[in-house]
Amino acid sequence: MDEAGNIVALIPGYQEGPRIAAVVAGARLFLPVVVVDDGSTDDTEEQAEAAGATVLVQRANAGKGAALRAGFRHALEQGVAAVVTLDADGQHDPAETPAFLAAFEATGAELIIGRRDFGTMPLVRRLSNTLGGRVFSVAVGRRVPDNQSGFRLIGRTLMAALLDSTESGFEFEVEMIARCIALGLPIAWVPISTIYAGEPSHIRPVKHFTEFVRVTRKARRIAHGDG
Repeated sequence: MDEAGNIVALIPGYQEGPRIAAVVAGARLFLPVVVVDDGSTDDTEEQAEAAGATVLVQRANAGKGAALRAGFRHALEQGVAAVVTLDADGQHDPAETPAFLAAFEATGAELIIGRRDFGTMPLVRRLSNTLGGRVFSVAVGRRVPDNQSGFRLIGRTLMAALLDSTESGFEFEVEMIARCIALGLPIAWVPISTIYAGEPSHIRPVKHFTEFVRVTRKARRIAHGDG
């Protein structure tokens, strides 16, 4: 099994100047950090570099999925065994990174997802995540307790398999699970904290729902070998 020294933290960020430095500093206690600045017009890039991250810059905002794929390409080129992805807005606690490393060491899973406690979420988010999880689980034919958590460990094989995806937003992380299932790669879960720190939400409920329905249908086809 690869050592943690061959794993990096990968943080996509857009307009996260006020928050990114603390996230980078926390993640650097455990792993080297790569930040993908997804076309920010604030000081996200400068703050991330000052905190010690290697920064990749996308000059036009292309979405979280595109930012993650840019990070995957960089990681694969550098011979990295796996990446631990976490959000730049403080919703993921970098101190929980060792749980992912331990799970990778123990299981070798190509995808390890941080499982949130829906019971601690605001009511609307709790219902959305619970119902969405049930629908998605039926679609892909196996129980997926948290399909939208962005705190994950992704191995080389799965990273390479995802480079041809065209999903630009959160849908990329949903498709990731279906691709992993279709390839017969192992998936593991670790419990993580559910954090809301007053950060601005980028979610638009109607658009989010519509896109979730679309990507769930796509995920069903992928998981069952039909697309």
